[in-house]
Amino acid sequence: MSRKGKFPVPMPKGVEVSTRDGEIHVKGPKGVMQQKLLPGIEVQVEGDQLNVLLNESHKSAGSIHGLSRSLINNMVVGVSSGFEKKLEMRGVGYRANVQGDLLDLQVGFSHPTKLKIAAGLTVSVEEKNTVIVIKGNDKQAVGQFAAAVRAIRPPEPYQGKGIRYQGEFVRKKAGKAAAKK
Repeated sequence: MSRKGKFPVPMPKGVEVSTRDGEIHVKGPKGVMQQKLLPGIEVQVEGDQLNVLLNESHKSAGSIHGLSRSLINNMVVGVSSGFEKKLEMRGVGYRANVQGDLLDLQVGFSHPTKLKIAAGLTVSVEEKNTVIVIKGNDKQAVGQFAAAVRAIRPPEPYQGKGIRYQGEFVRKKAGKAAAKK
């Protein structure tokens, strides 16, 4: 039995949870999410908390108990308050712009790079067009899009130029001049 799976999922006000046909449906102020329940997992609503129960008769249910609880918790948090990732752009002439459903990045290439913004995400640009804010109610989609943006120009270790998560520390290396004796 999972240690994480034992903890109940707190349900904020305004969030409704229902299960039917082997799926869980979570509805809140930020939207509606649904997901298929894995075999051997049962959900029980008790007042303002949600318990993820493990059916011991299923062979591999113990290995997915904590995973199921975390996925359900992310759904509840997503529809109540949502998720957000911020990316910083560092470099001369680096800037971003949102044009409809495209994120236009100018990060030192000879051509602008455009990324299609996934459905359900809102992307905005702040602070002199160098901070990209990605918001949405699906944690996986927000993180995946942030990783795709960062992968276009990851921070390099010599000057620190590139796209990084806000607050990310990039260790800098000494150049060739420091290597000489």
